[in-house]
Amino acid sequence: MSAPLAHLALHLPDEHATDALAGQLAPLVNGAHGPAGGRIHLRGDLGAGKTAFTRALLRASGIKGRIKSPTYALLESYKVSNLYFYHFDFYRLSDTREWLDAGFRDLLRDDAVVLIEWPERAGAFLPVPDLEIALLHTEQGRDASLTAYTARGQTWLNAIVPPIAAHSRHVPPPADA
Repeated sequence: MSAPLAHLALHLPDEHATDALAGQLAPLVNGAHGPAGGRIHLRGDLGAGKTAFTRALLRASGIKGRIKSPTYALLESYKVSNLYFYHFDFYRLSDTREWLDAGFRDLLRDDAVVLIEWPERAGAFLPVPDLEIALLHTEQGRDASLTAYTARGQTWLNAIVPPIAAHSRHVPPPADA
């Protein structure tokens, strides 16, 4: 993966803070500060909040109705106006090439919002994300580590204001990434 451009660490004390973060990111992926679309990779253990964050982002982007987890189907897709949203969950992949064999590469477009849970299961075949969000469940909420890998992702990070109840710190990107 390419070197990170920017990093933001947040403590999200509750579900409302997680939803607020997703709510801030939604207008950005919808084109508030540049073209709509982008790739977001979500990392974290089972139960860390990847799907909850994604649902909040999709809701804040205008998705109505039921938002299913793609754990078994690998992909759920949505459309708002002319913007496509693709929510992948690669947890069940047993081979890093499975998603390629399924024809998913064509959906990794810059003009669509692509959310990928468990991107590490796809190996080195995925393009670099604009933003990677790593979630860690803690006793009191969750810690979120947001890392920008592209200029688009850096623009998003610069526009995020930490939720009032959250504690944050801007830190330089990790040297070993």
